[in-house]
Amino acid sequence: MLDAAHIIADGEDGGDPVVPNGMALCKIHHAAYDRNFLGITPKLVVQINQRLLEEIDGPMLKHGLQEMHGSTIAIPRSQAAKADPERLEYRYTRFLEAS
Repeated sequence: MLDAAHIIADGEDGGDPVVPNGMALCKIHHAAYDRNFLGITPKLVVQINQRLLEEIDGPMLKHGLQEMHGSTIAIPRSQAAKADPERLEYRYTRFLEAS
């Protein structure tokens, strides 16, 4: 039930299909990440778009996204399997611009 999510989108400069440009996310979090509802800082802290944090909709929004705000994602032990911090920084800046 996990997707391979690009940090920098496929087709953009740096959006290569390589391990350092990816993260394993569930389908819901992958979709939220691609739409800039969810951002991940270079220190791997989850940030939820402020407008989405203020939204009142139901348990899926509350428990599936809003409660993730401020949490830290788990990372692989292998250095070769970790996300590239520079790509995360670039993508997080794009998330902030979209917020």
